Amino acid sequence: MPFARYGVLSGTLHQHFRDTPDTEGAWFHVNLRVDAPDGRHKCAVDVDSHDSATGVQWKVFTVDAAALGPVAALAPGFHELARTPGSGALDYIRHPALRGGAARPSWLPDRLRELLGRLLRTSRPWTSGTNLDAALAFEPMLVVGRPVLVFGEPFNAGLGMHNIHQNQGDPFGSQWWPENGIWQDGATLTRRPDGRYDVFLNKFSTQKDHTDADGHPV
Repeated sequence: MPFARYGVLSGTLHQHFRDTPDTEGAWFHVNLRVDAPDGRHKCAVDVDSHDSATGVQWKVFTVDAAALGPVAALAPGFHELARTPGSGALDYIRHPALRGGAARPSWLPDRLRELLGRLLRTSRPWTSGTNLDAALAFEPMLVVGRPVLVFGEPFNAGLGMHNIHQNQGDPFGSQWWPENGIWQDGATLTRRPDGRYDVFLNKFSTQKDHTDADGHPV
């Protein structure tokens, strides 16, 4: 089933660093420390796959605050989000600001809206590379002191976030298939001085770009 809890952490970036290299010299996460009123949150952003040296894909771009809906105006702290359009939740496949295409009219039948979305989805292609390539693409937007929005699943114990990546499209038979769901994708956004947001989206190469209403690949 999809995550029991999903939401966004609003706070201030205190620090960022990579995981210590393992015996093969790989980094699996870029770690963030985010300050909020209840304390300092640990956030682990996946920039690698354990299965492949080129198993990660990412996008980096900038959006207006208005494109994010209500989350841009949230007070610092963690906020639960409904898994629905308009709540501020993210969906890499369905959110117009993340696809880079125009919004699909709500009056269109669901099937037609999905087909239209597929046509518009190519305007922001994924970049594929190594964990180091992903980290190097991500780190320039991680300016200490910037306001930050981290989307994902909160820790069950302690302050922090994980599953900060696409959370749908995992193949049948994988250990992550049961967690597939729409409108529950993770991402990292930092607010620029001009009020716009730099966005880092990340997914694994095994995750598909077309999913059904349950977040499973089609």
